[in-house]
Amino acid sequence: MEKRIVRVAAVQIAPVLDRPGGTLDRVLAAIDEAAAKGVGFAVFPETFLPYYPYFSFVEPPFAIGAAHLKLYEEAVVVPGPVTRALAAATKRHAMVLVVGINERDGGSLYNAQLVFDADGTIALKRRKITPTYHERMIWGQGDGAGLTVVDTAVGRVGALACWEHYNPLARYCLMAQGEEIHAAQFPGSLVGPIFAEQMEVTIRHHALEAGCFVVNATGWLTDEQIAAITPDAVKQKGLRGGNCTAIVSPEGRHVVPPMGAGEGLLVADCDMALVTKRKRMMDSAGHYARPDMLQLHVDVRPTTMLVRHPEGLAATRAQPSSAEPFPAEPFPDRAVTDCHDTVAVDGTADQRVAVLRSAAG
Repeated sequence: MEKRIVRVAAVQIAPVLDRPGGTLDRVLAAIDEAAAKGVGFAVFPETFLPYYPYFSFVEPPFAIGAAHLKLYEEAVVVPGPVTRALAAATKRHAMVLVVGINERDGGSLYNAQLVFDADGTIALKRRKITPTYHERMIWGQGDGAGLTVVDTAVGRVGALACWEHYNPLARYCLMAQGEEIHAAQFPGSLVGPIFAEQMEVTIRHHALEAGCFVVNATGWLTDEQIAAITPDAVKQKGLRGGNCTAIVSPEGRHVVPPMGAGEGLLVADCDMALVTKRKRMMDSAGHYARPDMLQLHVDVRPTTMLVRHPEGLAATRAQPSSAEPFPAEPFPDRAVTDCHDTVAVDGTADQRVAVLRSAAG
């Protein structure tokens, strides 16, 4: 097999919380530093631009209004000045970049991931499909359009944010598209040591199951930043730990020792031949799959609040949609039955409407 080496970097640095544009300056400087080390693929933490909304984890909803509005003011518009600056940097260094942003779209914010190809183009913009816990006070939901693996100068790249890695169907969607390098992003400096432990298990499992490299980046907060977010010593405990910036091979091994506390760039050379070596033994979306028994159906159409039907809704429904990636009924040879009185696991009547598919005849 032809040897192909990709030098990657997982970046763990602190954002700038008190100066608009400060975090972007740090990102651009880190890109330059990575390029000087010969890096061709770099990953920054979750919603790193302008910063992760740590305030929402330690403060009650009624107390976060001012901080939330400040995040709106500094959030990233796509396309816009921030994306143009990132595009110029990636093009200058011929680097593939994955960066997490707080995206502003009208009156809403979204947890978004941007993949820039080496020519400076945005190869993918995706939004976290379900914000986690406190994050639901901050961001809207994404859609299936972002569950896409893209061809880049370094290979086929996919990305998920934080606890999206606990959604096995979302992960499998990327596996089935031949993901070679997976960009994982977590906020870091959150929850405590258990967060880092769980994170390591998660990214190593995905590397093994997908047969791909995982480049994971987590953010870092300094003691001064933690104190600025909250002066409460008890709440400050929730803003420490949770760092595991790492680079994992398709064999589930750390390519280099992971980074816990502190700032820095984790750099490693990834031999892409290991992808095939792993999949020869276990290709979860190929010879180890059973599509005759188990299939994943994904709606990859972007959602919109306004759908125009110039010929009327009834006429539009009568015509098949060219954008629809899968047939409306994925099992056309099976009968569909509505069942209003199903039985729950505990044996009690379940009043929800269930759709049961049974073999025809």
